[in-house]
Amino acid sequence: MSWQEYVDDHLMCELPNGGTLKSAAIVGLDGGVWAQSADFPALGDDEVAKIVKGFTDPSVLATGGLYLGGVKYLSISPDPAVIRGKKGQDGVTVKKTVSALVIGIYGEGVQPADGNIVVENLADYLTNTGI
Repeated sequence: MSWQEYVDDHLMCELPNGGTLKSAAIVGLDGGVWAQSADFPALGDDEVAKIVKGFTDPSVLATGGLYLGGVKYLSISPDPAVIRGKKGQDGVTVKKTVSALVIGIYGEGVQPADGNIVVENLADYLTNTGI
């Protein structure tokens, strides 16, 4: 299965309570995009580096926020395994695997828990396969 198929089939799928993520991506820890949905924002290397650092030092995101494509999200998750952010009705879930970040952005009408589930399930699967 290609990386794009993981995004298309496992992240941009219909969610349990209806709707889909607005956009999603799998991004290497070095900032390289492995695959993304059509509307996923262009990430700056500094944004990816800050997210990666946030997994070991959550205060980095708690004080400065979480940025994706220049959009600032309020970091709402102190969990070191998953980073979550909110901006109005929109939100983001990021989970780190061995070598990548699985990122899902959801919008109005999507239950945050539904967005979390698809991102976390794919990230857990990739982690269990050593990716």
